[in-house]
Amino acid sequence: MAETKVSESQTKGSYSNELAGSKTGNITQVRGKYGKYGGQYVPEVLMPALEELEKGYERYKNDSKFIAELEHYLRDFAGRKTPLYFARNLSKKYGSKIYLKREDLVHGGAHKLNNAIGQALLAKYMGKTRLIAETGAGQHGTATAMVGANLGFETIVYMGAKDVKRQQMNTYRMKLMGTEVKAISTGSKTLKDAINEAFRDWVTNIVNTHYLIGSVVGPYPYPMIVRDFQSVIGREVKEQIMGKEGRMPDSIIACAGGGSNAMGIFHPFVEDKEVKLIAVEAGGKGLKCTEKAAFHSACLCAGEEGILHGALTKVLQDKNGQILESESVSAGLDYSGVGPELAYLAESRRVTALYATDDEAVEAFHELSRLEGIIPALESSHALAYLKKAAENGELGDIVVVNLSGRGDKDLETVLSFKRGI
Repeated sequence: MAETKVSESQTKGSYSNELAGSKTGNITQVRGKYGKYGGQYVPEVLMPALEELEKGYERYKNDSKFIAELEHYLRDFAGRKTPLYFARNLSKKYGSKIYLKREDLVHGGAHKLNNAIGQALLAKYMGKTRLIAETGAGQHGTATAMVGANLGFETIVYMGAKDVKRQQMNTYRMKLMGTEVKAISTGSKTLKDAINEAFRDWVTNIVNTHYLIGSVVGPYPYPMIVRDFQSVIGREVKEQIMGKEGRMPDSIIACAGGGSNAMGIFHPFVEDKEVKLIAVEAGGKGLKCTEKAAFHSACLCAGEEGILHGALTKVLQDKNGQILESESVSAGLDYSGVGPELAYLAESRRVTALYATDDEAVEAFHELSRLEGIIPALESSHALAYLKKAAENGELGDIVVVNLSGRGDKDLETVLSFKRGI
């Protein structure tokens, strides 16, 4: 259902720099499209909801009351600003100044709350009473549960049965806050299937329901909205690195599944051409980047153009256009597609797309824990894994920022099982 193609005339969107502004730079601005990617490939029944969301966002993103309330929740509920931490021991090992953007310190343990707060407030201003969401690693689901409880929404989260099993702590956290978690046992039983079910729910309950998408994926205006709410990460980094170093970093590294933390930190730097932007995908068990098969999730590296969940983007698919099942040790990167704007930035070579294997990510997970006393999420561990490769190849630069998108408490059981070969 969510992968149905509609007329190209229905695509629309914009390229805004942050909530209150627009900056196109050298990027071609066509409504809803990033180059050839993006758009609205959805059944007609969803078009009124998308149009309502677009109008609501355009109305409230510049509203002083909305902005004040958003800033209040980001500061006093989420705990922003998050620190830009100089990783002294990691820096000594790799010969560069390495800074970590500490999104793991956001309330709930990940960057996901930034967007959840923004969208939930938007839904409240639009008069919605019910939130639905999808989640892979459970961090977005947890963030949605938090804002749902705080703002008084009925909240339902869809989660693949496989992810429910490997992320039991986050599943319980959601239930603890009054959210109904619906396990999906179809397909790969992961994030792709959870998104499919969330779209089906939304079609049935459009009048009172807001679908709180957790990444920069889906039909317009979602990629833009999620990116804008997550861009607080990059805006803070820009201010913080100038205060600490007096100049921009040489490179910024982020993991990429759907791409919300990557776009959140990259977007304010897109026009700063001297800053190298590096997106590290999940390479799974170690298949070559050019291979198209299951057991990895490297869509930017190995994907082809296709329609997934309402947008034209890079997806993992077979020769018949059927979506391949992806697999990664990290539930949050286990997705067969990627955000359309990130696909465009990678194709235009503004973003460098790379990948790390499960083994490399788990090694980085242990390394940061030992060297800095910080246990990273397995998602973030993929970004950290690139440090070793880049240092060996002399590609890091003098000043490096790694987006530590989440903390690793949720992944301890997964890492233990991985080490035992279960």
